[in-house]
Amino acid sequence: MPTAEGPLAGVRVIELGSMYAAPTAGRMLRDFGADVIKVEDPSQGDFARQWEPIHNGLAIGFARLNSGKRSVGVDLRDADGRDVVRRLIGTADVVIENFRPGRMEAWGMDYKALSDGNPGLVMTRVSGFGQTGPYRERPGFGTVAETASGYAFLNGWPQTPPTSPPFGFADSIAGISAAFGTAMALYRRHITGSGSEVDVALYEPLMFILGDAVLNYTSSGRITQRQGNTSGAASPRGIYQAADGTWLSIAASNQTIALRLFDAMSRPDLKTDERYATNAARMANNDSLQALVIAWVASRPRDEILAVLDAHEVVSAPVNDARDVSTDPHFTERTLVELANTVLGPALMPGPVLHVHDYAGPSYDGVPAIGAHTDAVLAEIGVNGNELAALRSRGVVGGV
Repeated sequence: MPTAEGPLAGVRVIELGSMYAAPTAGRMLRDFGADVIKVEDPSQGDFARQWEPIHNGLAIGFARLNSGKRSVGVDLRDADGRDVVRRLIGTADVVIENFRPGRMEAWGMDYKALSDGNPGLVMTRVSGFGQTGPYRERPGFGTVAETASGYAFLNGWPQTPPTSPPFGFADSIAGISAAFGTAMALYRRHITGSGSEVDVALYEPLMFILGDAVLNYTSSGRITQRQGNTSGAASPRGIYQAADGTWLSIAASNQTIALRLFDAMSRPDLKTDERYATNAARMANNDSLQALVIAWVASRPRDEILAVLDAHEVVSAPVNDARDVSTDPHFTERTLVELANTVLGPALMPGPVLHVHDYAGPSYDGVPAIGAHTDAVLAEIGVNGNELAALRSRGVVGGV
């Protein structure tokens, strides 16, 4: 039977991150059992608390990434606040930070300083351009990563401008990558006993998933251009409109599926037509082939087209919006989880990004207020009542 204890149970993480990328890493670790203590400014909190969309006073993006974490309000700009955080880190397995490179060093909180008293510490650092290189000191948000990496240049149609996504694409991929790096470092520590630094630049994971664009240029001199809904690698592939005005995708990205698509279209003759018999031929004649697929999809309502494609085992899916996703029985059984006990009311959101067969997964019960767990967490590291009161009176610790 699945257990309530995740594979990272017993791992303590101090999250000094804000906004999206580093908190995404923290959520990934929390999803699999880590105790994540989120250190926030005691008066303002993580700036993501102020990002739209906001519903009933709660920022939806903040809620999605931070449910289940413990919030401690500490002012890192204050020397006493930094001392408190150093003491916290001394009890931790992992610290995640996303300050501009050099900030932690200026505070005397570089990896060497933090690991001197905690040699097994893993320090995961997320920044715009990484801890090394000519651009290391540049500030960076997701939009910058999406343009600098080459993603925005490739996203869109040939006749439209380069386009960034309307969500935290680079931040999310960097956060997942940071969690992966953290898990690797924890495994290495298990083998060697030593901690290490993990250095994640926002743009690098995104540059990796662009596929062959850089290798294509450096080997052939060809600069990959925006392709719209095609891949430039296989045909036919794209997003098509059905007779009822709804949309669906078809990915006939290998030879067998392409031939099955022709059968689904009741066009077996296309299988031996020299213009469409191979992928190379289909790519050379992509426009005429796409016209045939567009016309066929447009001839029937989406459900009918999808049923035919499914019967012929052609890779396809509806183009879903959030309402479609939240009512789909597959997603509600496997992927979506309830975010309970918040001002958002009954709400669903995506759960963990993967499944471990003997772990039932976390619950998402409430979203911490700024500094909601300050007293309890600081008591765990020996901060007594008098010290806590003195720090609180100066605004160094606390919450709202």
